[in-house]
Amino acid sequence: MANSTLSRKSLVLLLGLVVLLALPPVALALDEAFFISLFSRILIYALAAVSLDLILGYAGMASLGHGAFLGVGAYVVGILAFHVSEDLAIPFLPGAWTGTTSAVIAWSAAIVMSALVALAIGALSLRTSGVYFIMITLAFAQMLYFFFVSLVTYGGDDGVNLEQRNSFPLLDLGDDTRFYYVCLAVLLGFIYLCQRLVNSRFGMVMRGCKQNETRMRALGFETYKYKLACFVIAGAGAGLAGALAANQSEFVSPGLMHWTRSGEVMVMVILGGMGTLFGPVFGAIALLLMEEILAAYTQHWMIILGPILILVVLFARRGIYGFLAGDGGRDG
Repeated sequence: MANSTLSRKSLVLLLGLVVLLALPPVALALDEAFFISLFSRILIYALAAVSLDLILGYAGMASLGHGAFLGVGAYVVGILAFHVSEDLAIPFLPGAWTGTTSAVIAWSAAIVMSALVALAIGALSLRTSGVYFIMITLAFAQMLYFFFVSLVTYGGDDGVNLEQRNSFPLLDLGDDTRFYYVCLAVLLGFIYLCQRLVNSRFGMVMRGCKQNETRMRALGFETYKYKLACFVIAGAGAGLAGALAANQSEFVSPGLMHWTRSGEVMVMVILGGMGTLFGPVFGAIALLLMEEILAAYTQHWMIILGPILILVVLFARRGIYGFLAGDGGRDG
């Protein structure tokens, strides 16, 4: 039975990987290049959803402010590109640095800045729990949203455009197909990192905190530090997704930080399957494809999404991936 479940899970993952790898050439052959751009966006949001699943599915931290890190990562890329195009020195930094369009530097800066913001937010938010944790993460995200709305230099509520995508050694990210495969590689790399984490001693402690944090403290674990580290890693992952999102659309706006965006990412996790890592990828595909298809018929497409989400919660407790893979699609 165990071998049957394992083979079923492996088959689902293998088929999913084959579909994602084959999508660009198939789309080009059918003269439907639009699907490459659509699935690039899906992969980016899947990355954000996987990062949220790390704290929600494994550590039991229901954050409704995860979009804040997505937005911070995007704005780091956008601001650095803006200063290059305007040939303006970045304020509050030593020297007269006018930014960069290098993907290596800009994406690294997005990861670091998002991690620092997550460290600050997490250090305060993790002193609470339950509904209070949800509300304080929501409050911090909305504070950042209105802060970036107030930045008139960078477009305020209208956001800021990128003249072109970031440059990457030996790769032309301006080509949609190459950019798609970069997004896929980043997503797979982050999932691998998360798998190593959740199956390590660190991951066991996080799972223990989700089940019974009081007992974990009694065993001598400094649960606050473990949870904060996990929160920072998740924030860094979302920041990387934000950097990719800025490049994919060549546009950044405060809308990435709005609480509704955080809610959408949480729906992806729940729809795909919490605590599975691969589940959020299936959730992102399902949600964004439904949005794309149903929006063509009605602007109130979420009315249809609601009942579907209820059915998933009632009859597929481990989400779409858990239903397809069997045995809840558990990882590790």
